Amino acid sequence: MVWLDQGRPSSASSPGWRCFQLGLFLLPSSALLGSLLLFPALLYGSAGRDRPYWRDPWNAPLLMSAGLMILGCFQANDQALAWVGLGNWIPFFWGFWGFQPYVLSGEARRRCALWLVAGTVPVVITGLGQLWWGWQGPWQLLGGLIVWFMAAGGRPEGRLSGLFDYANIASAWLALVWPLTLAALVQQGLNRWRRCVVLLLAVLVVLALVLTESRNGWGSLVLVVPLVLGPPSWPWLIPVMVVALLPVLLSVLPGVPLSLQDPARTLVPENLWARLSDSQYGGERVLASTRISQWNVALQLIGERPWLGWGAAAFSVIYPLRTGQWHGHAHNLPLELAISHGLPVAVLLVGFVLALLLVSLRLGLSGLFDRAWWTAMFVLMVLHGTDLPFFDSRLNIAGWILLAGLRASLSFEPLRSEVSEQLRPEPAPGA
Repeated sequence: MVWLDQGRPSSASSPGWRCFQLGLFLLPSSALLGSLLLFPALLYGSAGRDRPYWRDPWNAPLLMSAGLMILGCFQANDQALAWVGLGNWIPFFWGFWGFQPYVLSGEARRRCALWLVAGTVPVVITGLGQLWWGWQGPWQLLGGLIVWFMAAGGRPEGRLSGLFDYANIASAWLALVWPLTLAALVQQGLNRWRRCVVLLLAVLVVLALVLTESRNGWGSLVLVVPLVLGPPSWPWLIPVMVVALLPVLLSVLPGVPLSLQDPARTLVPENLWARLSDSQYGGERVLASTRISQWNVALQLIGERPWLGWGAAAFSVIYPLRTGQWHGHAHNLPLELAISHGLPVAVLLVGFVLALLLVSLRLGLSGLFDRAWWTAMFVLMVLHGTDLPFFDSRLNIAGWILLAGLRASLSFEPLRSEVSEQLRPEPAPGA
């Protein structure tokens, strides 16, 4: 308990801080196990706050979005599904506020980042096990209350998915954790033994991310490095990365002369350039199965009901009727929000996330782990441009905790109170 209490922000209660850390550790393995600890932490974090929820201006867009979402449920095509769909949003608006006491200081955010990294070990090990040793589920815990449906060989076949349902979701989690792992690796003060352990874990995270064969995941591997290492590294790092990536670009970009493309493809692994150039589809894909078709239909649906939307999960019902192909979502978060809840909600929530990222960046990121924290949220936002991993509750919870950390990093109330305490005149003797 003494060890768990280390790094506790002054704004957080001791029981809540312990539950929060252990919840982060269990979250990658099971949303249920993580939530059993994170929910009590949320209750502790919401109690006894100096300022109520509605007094924080950063909560205003969340309150307005919640109101519009509830209003939209009354005119949704499937009202029952629409009300259930609010569970992907409104509870997390509360979590954004209630988790802030646990991520208020830089040291607390560093410690929370390390818990997420440590909790990712089971994801990596099971993912490698299913590909290399044929591990398969279902694995059950607590009498079947928790079940991992892990497929031998990955899902889809040949792609690492680990404890997640699908390779792209596993890739999104690993991409979120990768900047935190990189910060853990390059931080100062580690002895040789600890740095070797972190190096091994970083190598395994990168390997697992590569084996997901997710193009978004591969892109995050490259994007994260200069953002976490920071501007001082850019004069030497960016030229090195450009030289290293040049053969990959030459091997996949259309219009590159064969005299350049063929030598490049001899240098780059075939499964890499084939995946990036869609060669596994023979160069052609059914239009209705591409992102472009999904986004075109999404824009049509938004135009038909722009204000309050169609209700949660409407895209998965309407898209097959119009194209003959099934997709569970629009593969773009702003479009999905606008379809389900209307354009005003999409503008409010997307603007909220962008503003939080921009303001925290503009005010300055004070240290290595703050840069890694910001980068993790930025990567998660970018991933939602072409996919919707937030439908996995583990990623949804982690994303809102990252947002809470960005908001908490803008809070100067503790600093002000300490300064005012120091400047307050001492009472006269005998007073």
